[in-house]
Amino acid sequence: MASAEQIANCIRCLAADTVQGAKSGHPGTPMGMAPVSTVLWTEVLKYNSKDPNWFDRDRFVLSNGHGCSLQYALLHLAGYDLSIDDLKKFRQLGAKTPGHPERFITPGVEVTTGPLGQGIANAVGMAMAEAHLAAAFNRPGLDIVDHWTYVFCGDGCLMEGVCQEALSLAGHLALEKLVVVYDSNKICIDGSTDLSFTEDSKKKYESLGFHIIEVANGDSDFEALRKAFAEAKGVKGKPKMIIQSSTIGFGSQKEGTEKVHGAPLGDEDIAAVKKRFGRDPALKYHVEPEVYSVFEKHVKASQEKQQQWEKTLATYKSQFPAEAAQLEAAMKGELPADFEKSLPLNAASIATRKASENVLGALIPAIPALVGGSADLTPSNLTRPASANMVDFTPSTPAGRYFRFGVREHAMASIMNGMDAHGGLIPYGGTFLNFVGYALGAVRLAALSHHRVVYVATHDSIGLGEDGPTHQPVELVAALRAMPNTLVFRPSDQTETSGAWAAALHHNCPSVLCLSRQNTVPQPKSSIEGVKKGAYLIEETAAPKVIIVSSGSEVQLAVEAAKALAGEQINANVVSMPCQELFDAQDEKYRNSVFPKGVPVVSVEPYIPFGWEKYSHRHVGLTGFGGSAPAEELYKTFGVTTEAVVAAARDLVSRFPNGSAPAKNSQF
Repeated sequence: MASAEQIANCIRCLAADTVQGAKSGHPGTPMGMAPVSTVLWTEVLKYNSKDPNWFDRDRFVLSNGHGCSLQYALLHLAGYDLSIDDLKKFRQLGAKTPGHPERFITPGVEVTTGPLGQGIANAVGMAMAEAHLAAAFNRPGLDIVDHWTYVFCGDGCLMEGVCQEALSLAGHLALEKLVVVYDSNKICIDGSTDLSFTEDSKKKYESLGFHIIEVANGDSDFEALRKAFAEAKGVKGKPKMIIQSSTIGFGSQKEGTEKVHGAPLGDEDIAAVKKRFGRDPALKYHVEPEVYSVFEKHVKASQEKQQQWEKTLATYKSQFPAEAAQLEAAMKGELPADFEKSLPLNAASIATRKASENVLGALIPAIPALVGGSADLTPSNLTRPASANMVDFTPSTPAGRYFRFGVREHAMASIMNGMDAHGGLIPYGGTFLNFVGYALGAVRLAALSHHRVVYVATHDSIGLGEDGPTHQPVELVAALRAMPNTLVFRPSDQTETSGAWAAALHHNCPSVLCLSRQNTVPQPKSSIEGVKKGAYLIEETAAPKVIIVSSGSEVQLAVEAAKALAGEQINANVVSMPCQELFDAQDEKYRNSVFPKGVPVVSVEPYIPFGWEKYSHRHVGLTGFGGSAPAEELYKTFGVTTEAVVAAARDLVSRFPNGSAPAKNSQF
């Protein structure tokens, strides 16, 4: 059997060869963190490389994702479906080894990381998910949910705001099965961290509620690393942070400098590294059989743990069949077959944030996996319906399904990603739509990673009134609609809000529900099925001369404009478009039925016009920021009125008579 030092040196050289082969990458972190990785992956971490999705595995996250040649080396050595040839294709098109870890691309990678700090917040979400599911499903003597979350990070991660938000919450929630391994190598891209980062991490994270364990020599003190992990697992009631002092690029002629951070070492330096570690410089991507043997032994021990877990699960199923079926469905991400039957439909004029609360009141009892919270805006977002009798998730009540995220929008979104990646939960989070801007880094990773998360984004326009332009998201919806694999909903009434929630839950991607503060008017032809198609006719004439398309609270404005045009003998169809992305996914026949060729289109929405050019020939909306005044005054001031829509429609009918309007939807 290889020693821990031999394994660590093998990992160092394998990572360096991987980066060199790609002619780009980050060798410094893998070489510095090889010892702690060796101890974790061959002595501590519970995983089965032959069954990567085993539910009760420990979770591992590399928040400093630029060091992914380390993770790929570990996955290969541990027996995951990742070969030496895959390492040789590092950073190449279509490879299993992209330049930063990506969920669903590489077997064994739990979350997509790279943007620093995100992985830490994801790990907090995973630890929260584990704590909740353990409290909800475990029974005396039958711990079917019992695993740890380990996350690696570096100095750069801890400089990021999202990381600080998430770790603050982790300490508050006393997530005792979260272990943060902080690689303190005191180097950033600019040079020494003395340039910009001199805080006392031990005192700081102790003050946040973490138990701190320091390892003075992370380069070679394997016994200290073993004791650190043992202490981490032994201390109860707090999250843990292991702070290891290490040398970036350990073994390189440029070790301890920024020069080993983000560039290949070069053949000459790699040869010197291998000589220093007593390895043959002529051998590239070389792994000794005895190194594989150590990993194989540890995997076998984990497989035995899985077998015991499966026996425990079988006993659990026999004693608690209903709970077992519920957990199994949650683990698979399944929804109850008939949950949509309970969704509320139009009854009266209502703000769509209130309509969303009504939907949650129906969904929470129907879907046990649905959990959520708000970034300190619960009374405004209406994310905790009284009828659902939700209990807060706290250290003393971890079975609670409501999360108090505090004023931490970015961390909330990233934590939700971690919850979804963990499995067993469908998370939602509330904030004002404008403050989704704080969270865009996490929203983007949710889209890239296909996370099923729902953002309850209220106060969606100038309709919020007096709070003014700092809170009025005139441009943000366009940015969200531009993001691939993201659904942006702006429902117009209770029925459409129910449809938006239903559609969001059926898609493995992030969904943003843009909800009004002000009341909306229920439309007689609103439908859940119409929402699922993205856009549909709610007012139809035999031979339309113009089409008015809108979303959200302005749908009623479009209806009123159509009535006014009818008085001028101008037939106008009205289209509600709650979700552009779902409409774009429909077939051409359906799209042309909604927007017949040659008929001019007016769009109306209280945002900048960007994006509407796909569908309309004229947009009634804003061209700049909003203002601070009652909503009615703002709509008049910025020209988002029935009269403005009528004038735009009248002009288009005059310019494009007899079906002569130029084609839109050209991207199809």
